[in-house]
Amino acid sequence: MITGKMFRDGVISASNNIANNRQAVDMLNVFPVPDGDTGTNMSMTIGAAAKEMAVLADDCTLADASQRCASALLRGARGNSGVILSLIFRGFAKAFKGLAEADGKAVAAAFDSGVQAAYKAVMKPTEGTILTVVRKAAEAAGEMAGSVNDPIEVCVAALISAKEALANTPEQLPVLKKAGVVDAGGRGLVLILQGFESVFGNGVIIQALDSGAPAAPAVQAKTTVAQASDDIEFGYCSEFLIEKSQGSAGKDPLRLRAYLESIGDCVVVVDDNDIIKVHVHSNEPGNVIQEALKYGPLINIKIDNMRYQHRNADVGVKDGKVPPMPKAEPVNDYGFVAVAAGAGLTELFKDIGADVVVSGGQTMNPSTDDILGAIEATPAKTVFVLPNNKNIIMAAEQAIPLAEGKEVRVLHTKTVCQGISALLAFDECEDVKQNLMNMTVAGENVSTAQMTFAARDSEVDGKAVKKGEIMGLADGKIKFTGKNRAEIAFKTADKIFKRGRHSLITIIFGQEADEAEAGEIEKRLKAKYGGDVEISIVDGGQPVYYYFISAE
Repeated sequence: MITGKMFRDGVISASNNIANNRQAVDMLNVFPVPDGDTGTNMSMTIGAAAKEMAVLADDCTLADASQRCASALLRGARGNSGVILSLIFRGFAKAFKGLAEADGKAVAAAFDSGVQAAYKAVMKPTEGTILTVVRKAAEAAGEMAGSVNDPIEVCVAALISAKEALANTPEQLPVLKKAGVVDAGGRGLVLILQGFESVFGNGVIIQALDSGAPAAPAVQAKTTVAQASDDIEFGYCSEFLIEKSQGSAGKDPLRLRAYLESIGDCVVVVDDNDIIKVHVHSNEPGNVIQEALKYGPLINIKIDNMRYQHRNADVGVKDGKVPPMPKAEPVNDYGFVAVAAGAGLTELFKDIGADVVVSGGQTMNPSTDDILGAIEATPAKTVFVLPNNKNIIMAAEQAIPLAEGKEVRVLHTKTVCQGISALLAFDECEDVKQNLMNMTVAGENVSTAQMTFAARDSEVDGKAVKKGEIMGLADGKIKFTGKNRAEIAFKTADKIFKRGRHSLITIIFGQEADEAEAGEIEKRLKAKYGGDVEISIVDGGQPVYYYFISAE
């Protein structure tokens, strides 16, 4: 039988296993855009559950352990892969409800419930992904449970089938076959199932290579965090290593230290031959990560919410309930939450009506709990959420049922340009339904050009893309690559602008660009389109992306 203790240890083992292999999973991502990668998102998602499991006692029931795990995964879900993973475990918890332990048939039912939850949440399920891998695992579990009621054998059958399904993903998705890789989400799920199998089959918790991750259950009455003052100025502790890249040879780590000291405290930047070790307390972990990426790829990333830790350690986690975040009274009819990175974009969103701006976007997808906290801090009865990134939409939608006493509407804005136009389209004289329609249409009518760098070697639509090359994306598709940033920005902006349909172009330049270069792009566009276009330049200050350019 599988007990609550075994499930608890399995979650911790699974979390450690994917954390140990996070970079390898990230490298399976075919699209070279530096966005929130699958391995990192899945690792951070299940890592939230592992921390919850670490305080459970040995006599916990399977129902209790699985429910707490599902709740922590839901709140900690990052990116689409993290949300799907949380839904799978929500299905597990539903099947294990009321059970102290599980036999083979109960385990098979849990897999089936997990598959149903995951497929139901995805509007257009794509085969050859994590969905296929978990479905094949569930089918094998059900078949085994039909003849053998041993839960361990059922789990082994599920794992074997998951591995086979993963190996077959390139045959289902041509883009994977062309790149010579398997699906990243499916690979992450197999690593998680392997973590469970190590505990169920051998009684061994896979240990974390990074000592900061949970390795074994530990219940303490108080921690040093709990003994600290309630007045924590900087709420997030970020620790990681930077592997120096060739492109960062001319970058002085002292500049990184100076930046970190400008947004936080307790800064440690240790420069070694091949790596840079970083530690900082800040309120902007997304900006910390994005700035650090300029110096090379990151490994052993660990981000802790110290205020959250302090509350849990100080009052304890009782009956599975985490002490609530401070909530704002709903004094207004409408409020707005936007996701964006960069001081300029944050200020812009607030200027046009956003109550709270969640720091995040590319490379650092905020969790469901991050978005929920922003919703609860918004003093309104109805809150519109603007994710502004396709990989954040699902996480935002998971916050809807968690927001007690507030109506939450998530718009499917995929870029900050869409988010800006959607927010500007709000009319306080209209009702919720009409505003939702108007804002959605406004966002969809915006074409977006984005300029960034290739995070890895890849091949997209038959075109080879080299790591470090500048890329111009038109409405999410790579159209131009090269070394001349201004040239690519102009060509991509020209690609999205349609005479007769569009009349306004907005150029939002980021940290690595400047107003003078943006002005040159403006001159070239005006020379081509003359009086047919009005152009605005905005200092967004966004990391990772040199330019966001909108046409509307």
